Amino acid sequence: MSNYPRLFSPLRVGALALKHRVVMAPLTRMRSEQPGDVPTDLMATYYGQRASEGGLIISEATQISLQGKGYPGAPGIHSQEQVEGWKKIVQAVHAKGGFIFLQLWHVGRISHSSLHPEEGLPVAPSAIAPSVGETFDAHFGRVPFETPRALTLEEIPGLIATYRQAAENAKAAGFDGVEVHSANGYLLEEFLEDRTNRRTDIYGGSIENRARLLFEVVDTAIDVWGKDRVGVRLSPYGTFGDIADSDPVALFTYVLKGLSEKGIAYAHVIEPRTSGSGGGAPTNHDAPRTAKIFRGAFQGVFLSTGGYTAEEAEETLRDNYADAIGFGRPFIANPDLPERFRRNTTLNAPDRSTFYGGTEKGYTDYPAIEAAGV
Repeated sequence: MSNYPRLFSPLRVGALALKHRVVMAPLTRMRSEQPGDVPTDLMATYYGQRASEGGLIISEATQISLQGKGYPGAPGIHSQEQVEGWKKIVQAVHAKGGFIFLQLWHVGRISHSSLHPEEGLPVAPSAIAPSVGETFDAHFGRVPFETPRALTLEEIPGLIATYRQAAENAKAAGFDGVEVHSANGYLLEEFLEDRTNRRTDIYGGSIENRARLLFEVVDTAIDVWGKDRVGVRLSPYGTFGDIADSDPVALFTYVLKGLSEKGIAYAHVIEPRTSGSGGGAPTNHDAPRTAKIFRGAFQGVFLSTGGYTAEEAEETLRDNYADAIGFGRPFIANPDLPERFRRNTTLNAPDRSTFYGGTEKGYTDYPAIEAAGV
């Protein structure tokens, strides 16, 4: 008998019948083949290790276009070579009886022109650079943010079409669905929040206008996949990328109610007590509990991620603040994380120095329980 009966109870998530509620959250690892940002056989090994019978994996953030790229080595879903690479990963997950959604990503102003010299400056809702932090250039160097170029109204239909093509490519690769990334200070969240969106057209000003692009992208994903195979990730109170809104409760309540009406498979909401960017900041237990604040705004499956222990996850499920729990860094070091939780065994500690870039070290060489002799 598990110590965590709620974590290991079945759950219907859209079209999927999960056998447990331990979800692998998206984890950027920057290990795609260069040039071309092509997923590799090593990545297939990594995801296959972390797949479990009836478990859900959400892939690392995957750029929908070269313009949307923000990190060297991050994979894409906009070329045939990338689709072929992802097929091997999906097959490795399915071979273990698991499910996998692809996270669709455009980083917006967090990008750097060296990553796409032919595309020029990063794009954003408004020409406002982050006032704190740095970004990556094409050589894994840390460099100051550039002031982005504001997308024109005429460009937005083309942007939405790029999301559509990426969703279709994900289907061609065999994924079980897609997650629209609208969190962590990237493009769709830049449109949502008023610190980064100063537009005066139909995509700026009111909450309804600022949410318009996200809803149009979600509608496009639904058109490709059906509503029961689309999720959306949000990060109320997130600060990565110098993002903020003057009234996050009103904004994200509106967004979640709108997504609820669309009947999507799940809403994936990040707790702000840990950095949403994989940073080394300690857990802030005094941060607002987004699962508690926003749970009532969304009537479907509510997935909460951010600094959870198994005990906290079980409590959150028991209190009905969420229906499933996403785990990030624990999955890096514990390929068999659900089984470790089930057996209540100790966890491997992750090696932060190997999070981004590299090869097998800190990626596919963490031992499972059997290999560790537990």
